[in-house]
Amino acid sequence: MYKSYETSFRGHRLSFGEKFWGISFSYVLLICILASVGIVMLYSAANGNWHPWALAQLIRFGLGFGAMLVMAFVDIRIFLRFSYWIYFIVLGLLFIVEVAGYVGMGAQRWINLGFMKLQPSELMKIALVMALAKYFNSITLQRIESIKGIILPLAMVLMPVGLVLMQPDLGTALMLLFTAGAMFFAVGVQLWKFGLVITGMIVSLPIAWQFLHTYQKNRVLTFLDPERDPLGTGYHIIQSKIALGSGGVFGKGFLNGTQSHLNFLPEKHTDFIFTMLSEEFGLIGAIFVIFINFLIIAYSYVFALRSTSYYGKLLAIGLTTSYFLYVIINIAMVLGLLPVVGVPLPLISYGGTVILSVMTGFGIILAVNTNRNINIGKD
Repeated sequence: MYKSYETSFRGHRLSFGEKFWGISFSYVLLICILASVGIVMLYSAANGNWHPWALAQLIRFGLGFGAMLVMAFVDIRIFLRFSYWIYFIVLGLLFIVEVAGYVGMGAQRWINLGFMKLQPSELMKIALVMALAKYFNSITLQRIESIKGIILPLAMVLMPVGLVLMQPDLGTALMLLFTAGAMFFAVGVQLWKFGLVITGMIVSLPIAWQFLHTYQKNRVLTFLDPERDPLGTGYHIIQSKIALGSGGVFGKGFLNGTQSHLNFLPEKHTDFIFTMLSEEFGLIGAIFVIFINFLIIAYSYVFALRSTSYYGKLLAIGLTTSYFLYVIINIAMVLGLLPVVGVPLPLISYGGTVILSVMTGFGIILAVNTNRNINIGKD
């Protein structure tokens, strides 16, 4: 029998100084470098102007940086205590989106707060990880290996996924599923159960196809054959590939990307910003961004492995996997290796809620590392 987390919560608390010096400043530096690249590219996207994107991105990153530092100083036992509360609050926000959400670009994904548009599906990427980490921290491996043991966490995953699909936002729904899948794998769910689920998904594809929106079907068909509609649904990916190829090894130079600055490349400040970066800075610039992201992801997984707390491990694994999916899906998408699903490149693509959620996630990962020697038991 393990100690309950309530008992552990009354144990040793780190001082402010211990938490400060426990922060990985190299990790923070990597995040700042990546964000700086994003601000530079948004400055270029606006043809050498701070408005409308670069300055707003800088301000949002500053707010996100503050949120990251606040999270980094929080005792992870507090995260554990409020994990379910956070999950249900964000789930409630998803219901509000469905009832009275703000509609933009044909999708109903936001809550209009006046000073900003909040996208609860981005917050759910953190809330779901916290809830699953708390659940799996509270049960034994024997229960995890039973069918009953995974019914509740499956329900916790499927409820927000269903609400996000209704917005519709297939990219975010898939990210939630894959992140949850990584956590299920990490806690020891048997491979045959994954095989059963995957088989069920494959068998149900013809049925699922009927429920896809027309634009989603077109994205899949365009992925299979970009030339089928070169001036319509295939335009984005064709122009993306042209821009990527024209950049060569060293690129055309800062502010000199013809595909982007002559407005052939759509969504150059959001989903396709990696393409614009590759055109201006070439293969060297693209590899640099990928390498910085690789270091951030590697650091994050190392933090997870170093944690003596099972809850902390799962928290860091889930959040790192979510970030990894952002990066790999966006880059694969603009290269034409995946259908266009509207997933941004974190800290580089222009966005509000995405920056705040990603930076908050980084802060929680830092907190896991700072509190790595605090052992949280199970009931």
